[in-house]
Amino acid sequence: MSNPPPKDTYTHGHHASVLRSHSWRTAQNSAGYLLPMLGTSDRLLDVGCGVGTITLDLAELLKEGSVTGIEPVEGVLADVATAAQQRSLTNVTLELGDVYDLAYDDDTFDVTHAHQVLQHLSDPVAALRQMRRVTKPGGLVAVRDADYAGMFWAPADPRLDRWVDTYRKVAHRNDADPDAGRHLLGWAQEAGFTDITTSASVWVFATPEDRAWWGGTWAERSVSSAFATQAVEYGLADAADLADISAAWNDWTAEPAGFFAVVHAEILARA
Repeated sequence: MSNPPPKDTYTHGHHASVLRSHSWRTAQNSAGYLLPMLGTSDRLLDVGCGVGTITLDLAELLKEGSVTGIEPVEGVLADVATAAQQRSLTNVTLELGDVYDLAYDDDTFDVTHAHQVLQHLSDPVAALRQMRRVTKPGGLVAVRDADYAGMFWAPADPRLDRWVDTYRKVAHRNDADPDAGRHLLGWAQEAGFTDITTSASVWVFATPEDRAWWGGTWAERSVSSAFATQAVEYGLADAADLADISAAWNDWTAEPAGFFAVVHAEILARA
């Protein structure tokens, strides 16, 4: 009898500030490493599709193919379905799904994609094995994940140092890995892949508009999202600590020399 799949805790949660942050993502700024590899008739599975902005962009590119987006949270999928209708996309299927137990036959998809998913899992290798199983021989498993320990910013602020330290501790308490990016290659090898291409890319927030968006979302997330709730619950911060971190984000947003780089690693693994 097989063991039940892990019950993971999502560090970010689904607060409005988190969803607003994720809605900025596009296929161009978040899946550029994958786009040259796609064929217009590919059948693609998007694991952990979230608010669906990347998912729907991919569906527009795969005009003769199809995209299936899965999420464990039904409420988010309803919003994605509405957005797909607004964009007149008819090649998108949205379903509840569990990355540890994908409800698809072996060798179903040409491409299986996951953006910022493995960092939240307690068993990323098991997830990759499932993604490999449902991908056709010779097809691609494409994964991109951030690396919190590799992020950097200016000007220096000990309160932002406290932010990243607290976030990483919360994620580790959730049995997840906030520094997933650096481990993608090793995890893919452990999952049985042998033909793996690696790359890295960076989001940069340095214009006044980008700082207002990035810093503003984190100022709110630091006091209102599941991350904040979990930090207090786990004894890693109190309300005053989180308010101080939120103020640091607001101060960084107003700083003309403010610069922030979010480092990502990427893999294209042949099934």
